[in-house]
Amino acid sequence: MRESDDRASEDDDWYRQARRETEVERLDRNWSDLVQELRVVQTGVQFLVGALLILPFQAPFGELSQPLRLLYLATVGAAIGATVFLVAPVSWHRILFRRHRLDSVVAAAHRCALAGVALLGLALTGAVVLVVAVVAGTAEGVFAGAVVAALFLAIWLVAPWRWRRTSMRVDR
Repeated sequence: MRESDDRASEDDDWYRQARRETEVERLDRNWSDLVQELRVVQTGVQFLVGALLILPFQAPFGELSQPLRLLYLATVGAAIGATVFLVAPVSWHRILFRRHRLDSVVAAAHRCALAGVALLGLALTGAVVLVVAVVAGTAEGVFAGAVVAALFLAIWLVAPWRWRRTSMRVDR
């Protein structure tokens, strides 16, 4: 038996004892929690995409340097990618509705949410670089982007992984 299978079995035992949940109840709770989290991020991503999509139609956009235009395109790509990954679980849930595949939907939605949040971090970092570069200069924009990227990495990645490593159980 693989280590992940052992952990899953231990987790199943813990949920049955501590929460008195069946596997289906746990999946329902996990799906509900995930949908709530996605609602929070989807609004921000949708606003970011909308703001980014109107920029090329503004007169000053024509004055952007080629490197900033490429950064803009990468930022739009990351924001669109975040949207795709953060909305995908809804479509999967609809397509697999009443097919008794909630376990697959929850597992895939979890992975999509992680990818979507990572792309959102990239898009927000790119947006900060663009704004600061236009307002204060390229060097300042790069510096601001580095600070924002470090902040995202510390708060969104390093801190939760440290807490996860020190926790006794993983809440699936």
